[in-house]
Amino acid sequence: MLTQFRSFVDDNLLFLVSPELRNSKGLEKILIENPQIKFVSLVGVDLGGNDTDEKIPVSSFLENVAEFLSGGVQTDGSSVVLPKIATLNNGKVDLLADNSVNWFVDYNFEHLDHKTGLPIGTLRIPSFLIHDGKKVDSRSMLADTIAIIKNNLKQMLTTNQNLLREFELESDSIEDIIFTSATELEFWVRTPGFKIETEKLATSQTLQEQYWKRTKGAVRTALENTLMILEKYGLQPEMGHKEVGGIKATVNGDGRLDDIMEQLEVCWKYSNALQAADNELLARIIIKEIFRLHGLEVIFKAKPIPGVAGSGEHTHLSISIKLKDGTVKNLFAPQDNTKDFLSTIGWGAIMGILKNYEVIGAFITATNDGFNRLQPGFEAPVCTVASIGHNVATPSRNRTVLVGLVRDISNPLATRFEVRSPNPHTNTYLALAALFQGAMDGINFAVNSGKSSAELEAEFSKKPGEPASYLEQERAYRSEEDVFEAYSEEERNRLFGKPPATVWDAFQNFTKYPEKLAVLTKYGALTPQIIESYAQAMILLWITELRDRIIPANMAVVKNLVRKHNLSDCSDLDKKNWVTIQNLRIELMQDHSDKKSLFSKIREAIESKDYDNVSKLQLEMAQKMEQLTAYYQIYQRNLFD
Repeated sequence: MLTQFRSFVDDNLLFLVSPELRNSKGLEKILIENPQIKFVSLVGVDLGGNDTDEKIPVSSFLENVAEFLSGGVQTDGSSVVLPKIATLNNGKVDLLADNSVNWFVDYNFEHLDHKTGLPIGTLRIPSFLIHDGKKVDSRSMLADTIAIIKNNLKQMLTTNQNLLREFELESDSIEDIIFTSATELEFWVRTPGFKIETEKLATSQTLQEQYWKRTKGAVRTALENTLMILEKYGLQPEMGHKEVGGIKATVNGDGRLDDIMEQLEVCWKYSNALQAADNELLARIIIKEIFRLHGLEVIFKAKPIPGVAGSGEHTHLSISIKLKDGTVKNLFAPQDNTKDFLSTIGWGAIMGILKNYEVIGAFITATNDGFNRLQPGFEAPVCTVASIGHNVATPSRNRTVLVGLVRDISNPLATRFEVRSPNPHTNTYLALAALFQGAMDGINFAVNSGKSSAELEAEFSKKPGEPASYLEQERAYRSEEDVFEAYSEEERNRLFGKPPATVWDAFQNFTKYPEKLAVLTKYGALTPQIIESYAQAMILLWITELRDRIIPANMAVVKNLVRKHNLSDCSDLDKKNWVTIQNLRIELMQDHSDKKSLFSKIREAIESKDYDNVSKLQLEMAQKMEQLTAYYQIYQRNLFD
């Protein structure tokens, strides 16, 4: 199979459909000339980030290609995450093909066409979900956001004399405005069924035994094949490498590596925002499938292992203009890269993201797993603060902040923001939509304020308590220090705001900050109905996972942490340690006639929809579980057997 796979990569298989063929006649030609493509699937992405896959046989699709492309494919509302939109009495959802982005052929390398000997392919067509004549999906939220902000920016650029001078433009010279983005995908790879040993992983991480080291065996082969395939799909992969997490694998009797557990990163070239989000969806599919073909399991969880570095998905964004003469200018870059960090628009964008992050964050981190990663330490971006560099000549290298300014003094086009909070399961469509909406709010302020770049930098760099025209007076927004070393938790909360610790906390920000939520709904792309639907979906996911997965998993841990010392030869310390452990076990799991366990309290709070209490109890449970496992490790170390 793997030998065949490598030959298929080298064959002239069709991987991408060129723009001129994304129509009825073009598709008919492609499907007839490529008999290995047996299915067509319209890919819509719901508010939960799930992509559809209909698998329409090509023979059926060819009967009426135009109808299929224009909304002829439907799905039941119960099949997609659109609460309060696609209801039981109004559940029909149509799929409308989007020909503005790449169309991919997804190959099944385990299923060969008996006539051609080639792998069976499915043409995946990115699409919008339509309900009652309105677009209601994640892809359309981003597409509409970009279209609306593009029009506003173009009007701003062509009518504001200060901007025309700053960017050396003529009012009629702009051909297009380009919203660019890229993501860096981190993930864990392991031998299926391999038992995780947290202490070994933590030690290896501290010693940096894996970081950027040479890959070996099946991991190396799978990574190389992944990069080759991503290249075929036009993603232009830039690198694949080991990340900080992992332990050394063992060698079996056949000379193969076993007990694999390591963290990798794959990144590819930027694209326009909608294509970038589509590319990420494809990359996740390819990575999982290729590594599986090599007998390896890929884990995209943000924090698969407590006490060890999680997996981020740093998201880069920028805005450029293309002039009619073909010139491209970065709207975030200043006139002189050696004198200023950012342009007027760049300062406004970073201020807008940070000021409105309380509501933007709910579109980036909205799962239990995501919040498990956002813990102090491990370079986790907990604080709403940015780094731009100690001075103009020294680019930012601060990995403890939420947003970093990435710039290359010799290349203004490289100027962009790196948002460090997303994880591999972040819905990138909604995240980018929210980030660009927040950025536009700040851009409006910066441009209309008439402030110079130096004045905008001064406001962005202000100390807490200093007055500001746009940013909040009591907050700080810039730090070039390691925020976990320079400040205590109390100081961080005072300077940068207390971050949400649970899914419920994140969505409570919609109620706490209505003026910031209005920033996201201002242009009509992220409507109140969409936001309400998304919030309900994520809260339902939160409580269901907490009740039906996290608590049962914690119960299994509590039950397995049993007494191991022998009363005849144990030490007094063993007895003392066990009393502490047993008390925690009882507090977590065992009900009494006059007192409920923590697990039962959470279940009852969920049943009564007391989500404020659920949130508090969840944090208490996590703290107690961490204490329990830590005490048990200490207890075991003192036992001979």
